[in-house]
Amino acid sequence: MSGTLTIVGTPIGNLGDFSPRAVEALEAADFIAAEDTRVTLKLLNHFGLKKPLVSYYEHNKRERGEQICARIEAGESCALVSDAGMPAISDPGEELVAQCAERGIPVLAVPGPSAVVTALALSGLPTGRFAFEGFLSVNKKSRREHLQSLSGERRTMVFYEAPHKLPGTLRDLLEALGDRRVALARELTKVHEEVIRTTLSEAAARYADGGARGEFVLVVEGAPEPAVETVSLEEAARAGRELAERESLPLSEAARRVAAMTGYRKSELYQAMLHPQDEA
Repeated sequence: MSGTLTIVGTPIGNLGDFSPRAVEALEAADFIAAEDTRVTLKLLNHFGLKKPLVSYYEHNKRERGEQICARIEAGESCALVSDAGMPAISDPGEELVAQCAERGIPVLAVPGPSAVVTALALSGLPTGRFAFEGFLSVNKKSRREHLQSLSGERRTMVFYEAPHKLPGTLRDLLEALGDRRVALARELTKVHEEVIRTTLSEAAARYADGGARGEFVLVVEGAPEPAVETVSLEEAARAGRELAERESLPLSEAARRVAAMTGYRKSELYQAMLHPQDEA
């Protein structure tokens, strides 16, 4: 009879946030799959638990995932934990859950702390709809292209960032999105927890010289609602062609950007840009 995989959320800083049910889930498991066994061992020691650990992380996830699935299918139960927060969310564990789903292995969850939701709740920005973007690429070109694609995103956006990359990311956010409100949540649930509510321009200036410490969650205001009535299709198409010429962009990319600002459909705007004589 097959065992189960149980996803167990772990503290993002304060061990007091580890629930009694989470402790019970680790006690009941035959073994624990951990992102970093050293980190998980400290957690187990704090709660007086002793369980076999297997490492499961980004660079061994496919092969190790197969091994873990085989053990579960043989009747063992496994608890999956990450170093901090909810496994499978911006985390290698998502692939293990997918492997279990493909093989019909039961997957359970013991919810736990989440840096995304915690930072969002503390941000003071709209929370009804949001987009979680995780960690941005370390490649400067890829990062800037990704952020540019979000220029018209009207939902509040949430990013993870390491302190040494923060200055560059804030500059890129400001360049791609323009000046917007942002909340920088640092060291959540820890002794030095801090939430700075400011603007992207002020944040970029504040951290321009580096010196940031701790892991950051950035919560960025979404794009404003477009004022469709103020711009005619003809004017929007003209602006799109000028943008394409000025920045050497393909017409389709210029149409996407202008559509995000004006509210026109990209396809409609693109056709108007292609055929100026049809603008009426």
